[in-house]
Amino acid sequence: MRLLYTLSVRLMYAVFWLAQFFKPKAKKWIDGRKNAQYPSLPQGKTVVWFHCASLGEFDQGLPLMELMKQKNPELYLLVTFFSPSGYEHYTKRKNSVDFACYLPLDVPSKARVFLEHFKPAQAFFVKYEFWSNFILEAKKRGTQLYSVCTIFRPDHRFFKWYGGFFRFTLKQIDYFFVQNQQSLELLHSIGITKAERVGDLRFDRVIAHKTNLQPDAVLEQFIFGQNTWVLGSSWSVDESFLEAEIHRFEGKIILAPHDISEKHLTEIEKRFNGNTVRYTKFHGEKTQIIILDCIGKLSNAYAYGSFAYVGGGFTGSLHNILEPAVFGLPVVFGPKHKRFPEAQLFIDEGVGFSVSSPEELSAVLTEIAENIEQLQQKTMALVNANTGAAEKIYDLLNKR
Repeated sequence: MRLLYTLSVRLMYAVFWLAQFFKPKAKKWIDGRKNAQYPSLPQGKTVVWFHCASLGEFDQGLPLMELMKQKNPELYLLVTFFSPSGYEHYTKRKNSVDFACYLPLDVPSKARVFLEHFKPAQAFFVKYEFWSNFILEAKKRGTQLYSVCTIFRPDHRFFKWYGGFFRFTLKQIDYFFVQNQQSLELLHSIGITKAERVGDLRFDRVIAHKTNLQPDAVLEQFIFGQNTWVLGSSWSVDESFLEAEIHRFEGKIILAPHDISEKHLTEIEKRFNGNTVRYTKFHGEKTQIIILDCIGKLSNAYAYGSFAYVGGGFTGSLHNILEPAVFGLPVVFGPKHKRFPEAQLFIDEGVGFSVSSPEELSAVLTEIAENIEQLQQKTMALVNANTGAAEKIYDLLNKR
C-alpha cells in the first residue's frame, strides 16, 4: 500500500507540473521545490520541526512555536510549508523561525535526505497534515511525532473502509492534541488513545495579536467614533448578498475583500455607486465605505468595529472568525461552515450567526443591533475562556 501511496504522490506532482504552465500558484509550488538548499546547522542545538499546510496553519501553530522558543532559546525551529501562500507570507508574522522551506515531495528518498540533514528531535504536524513517507521515515529515526490542533471529521479517509494505510500512518504519531470532542472520539474509534482535547491554538494567537495591536490613524479618522460594520475577507458572492443591507446601514463600513485585484476593487466601487474610498487613497473623504485595498490590515481593522460579517461562508472557505471575536465583535457568516468547528461553537454560544437568505440576514442584523453590548461581552468572554492551549500542550509534552 505504501508503494501505491507513493505513486499517487508522484501523480500529484505531475498534475502540479502540468498546471504550472497555466496557474502561477502551481508554478511557485514546483519552483519552490527545485534544487532545495539546506543550511548548515549550529552545533549543539536541538531541531524542532513544525509542518504547516499554509499560512493559516502557521498562525495556528505559532503560539506553541513561540512558547517553546521562549522556554528554550537554544531550540532550532524548522518550519515547512506545503503551499506557496504559507511560505511567501509567514515572514509578515513576528516569529522566531530559524529556517523555513517547502516540504519536499513526500516520497521515501526525499524524506530520507531531509530527515538525515535536520535530524529533528520532535516533529509537529499542524491540524490535518499527515504525509505518510515523512512520518514513517521520521519514526524510524526516533523522532517524537505529534499532531497539534488536530481536527477530524467522519468523512476523512482515516475512517473509511479503504483507509487502512492512512490509519497505520496515524498510529505512528506519539500523541495527538485535538481541538474538539468529535476528533477525540474518532481517534478512539480506530484504537488511538494517546490523545487529549486541548482546544484551538488560534485563540492564543488572536489574544497575542490584540495585546500587541498598533493604532491605525487612517481608520480612526475614517470612522470618527461612529457605529462600524466590518466585512472581513469578502468574496463577490458575499458582497452581492450583503448589498441591500449595506445600502440601508447608517454607520460606517470597513470592507476588506478577499481578492484585492484591480478588477475586483473596481467591481466593488461600481456596486456601491462610488460611495467608497480606498484605504491607500484616503484623505479625509466623507464616504460610507472604506475598502482595504492592501494586505495585512484586516486583523487590526476589527478593533474599530461593532460587529462583523466574515466572508467565505458561501464558498466553503470561511475566513478566521476569531480575529473579530477577540475584540468582542459578534460574527455573521454564510451557511457553509461545516469544516470550521469554531463556527458551530459560536452559534451554540449565541455570538455567531449563520445566514443563507436576505430575510435571515435582516433579522440577524436587527437582533445584533438590539443586543449589541450584551453580545460583545459574551463574545469576549467566549474567546477568553478558550485560551491557554499552548501552555496545556507544553505542559503535557514535558510530562511525557
